[in-house]
Amino acid sequence: MASTVQLGISKTAGKPIRCRAAVARKAGEPLVIEEVIVAPPKSHEVRLKIICTSLCHTDITLWKLKVRNFYRSISPLELTVVESVGEDVDELKEGDSVVPIVLPDCMDCVGSNSKKSNLCSKFPFQISPLLHRDDTRRFTNAEGETLHHYLYISSFSEYTVVDVVNVTKIDPEIPPNRACLSSCGVSTGVGAAWKTANVEPGSTVVIFSLGSVGLAVAEGARLCGATRIIGVGRNSDKLEIGKQFGVTEFVNSKSCGDKPVSPVIIEMTNGGADYCFECVGLATLVQEAFACCRKGWGKTIVLGLDKPDAQLNLSSFEVLQSQKTLTGSFFGGLKPKSDVPILVKRYLDKELELDKFVTHEVNFEDIYKAFDLLIQGKSLHCVIWMDK
Repeated sequence: MASTVQLGISKTAGKPIRCRAAVARKAGEPLVIEEVIVAPPKSHEVRLKIICTSLCHTDITLWKLKVRNFYRSISPLELTVVESVGEDVDELKEGDSVVPIVLPDCMDCVGSNSKKSNLCSKFPFQISPLLHRDDTRRFTNAEGETLHHYLYISSFSEYTVVDVVNVTKIDPEIPPNRACLSSCGVSTGVGAAWKTANVEPGSTVVIFSLGSVGLAVAEGARLCGATRIIGVGRNSDKLEIGKQFGVTEFVNSKSCGDKPVSPVIIEMTNGGADYCFECVGLATLVQEAFACCRKGWGKTIVLGLDKPDAQLNLSSFEVLQSQKTLTGSFFGGLKPKSDVPILVKRYLDKELELDKFVTHEVNFEDIYKAFDLLIQGKSLHCVIWMDK
């Protein structure tokens, strides 16, 4: 990890910084790398120098989504070093290795202190172009035009300003191109198996879609000791990839024709799976996952992001009579400031295998390649180095 002197931290603290950022000005249009000005941090904020970043399918979804106030420097996956701190920041100092995380964790409210939830009550998650405390922004372009934040983080910029509730300090021994995976997708999948589902040794798990999040669920289920990990998708080649992450079997939904996949799963598992994970973001697949769960104790965990107006259609009698559980899993049920450092330690202890999630690495100038690889399904995670 570069020292604070190498990063020039002492020279820039308290001053605006001019740097490069990739900005999306209209929904779905290519990002443009341009010069931006990043203001110093205010109270309860830190300014971060980004070492490397990545992106996930949620970025693609929100990038294409037509919403008001769109200009934004995007992506929530990154490894950064604290460049400077604002007033009232006690937990971090210049030079600390940190990962920004979209889910706030103030460590002080009812939600943050509860063992039952990872949702901060004081700073609820929103898809907002503003920062938490004063509803303002820290990005402008060379002409003085305001640029909005993306999910409070904005990592496609050489520097960014983030509220401390969205920053987690980690062990600097982890390589930057692995640390950035702990801030979103991989953590979400592993956490869903570990924290939300609490997968037990010897259990049977079904995962709908073996994309990067689904494979992270498989990795988490493997770490928890699941005996059978069954992938469901439309591409049988996913089984060979999935085997690297603990997947034991694969069901190609196309081979079922017009019939649902649930009867196949129920027959394979002699009554249904203990845990089913929906990683696509389709209400119809949530219903199918629920149908695949074993009566009496089966649990369906929803990780995929569907359209805001998507509705579920479940039989009230079935919910009552089957005694199954259906739950969402935001950021895998992980508490950012306490659980993410545990995942980092498990990687350093060679338990959590992050290396196999990184399939490509590019320089910041080639950021469009990262988008193309993900859209074409050729990449799990493409690490983007800001300056290498």
